[in-house]
Amino acid sequence: MNQINYAQVKVGDQLPPLAIDISAKLITATAIASRDYQNVHHDQDAARALGSPNIFMNILTTNGFVGRYVTDWTGALGVLKKVAIKLGAPNYPGDTMEMTGEVVAKNDQDQSIELKVIGKNAVGHHVIGDVVVALP
Repeated sequence: MNQINYAQVKVGDQLPPLAIDISAKLITATAIASRDYQNVHHDQDAARALGSPNIFMNILTTNGFVGRYVTDWTGALGVLKKVAIKLGAPNYPGDTMEMTGEVVAKNDQDQSIELKVIGKNAVGHHVIGDVVVALP
């Protein structure tokens, strides 16, 4: 695994894309793992009764994928300082979410970088996030 250090990073750097296949099993398992028992994350009939065409991913899972995307890029010594996300289009089974990111600022004082992270699917932007990560 690569380890990114602060000196290597430049504003405008692009993170490599990450494609995540969205399945009903992934949606259900991650909702249960995060103790989110809302029926819209595991019961297709309940989701449809509320106007959704299918079950959909919960926000805790999305937040986890944003963190994973960033720390996979930084390596084990990257420390997440802030993850602030906004949800958009739902992630439904059978879709693929493609994560992309860009370095938007550097802070020499604490050796942190600010990233803009986007997760897109066939419907549109699933998540837009602002992430701050400290690097060695």
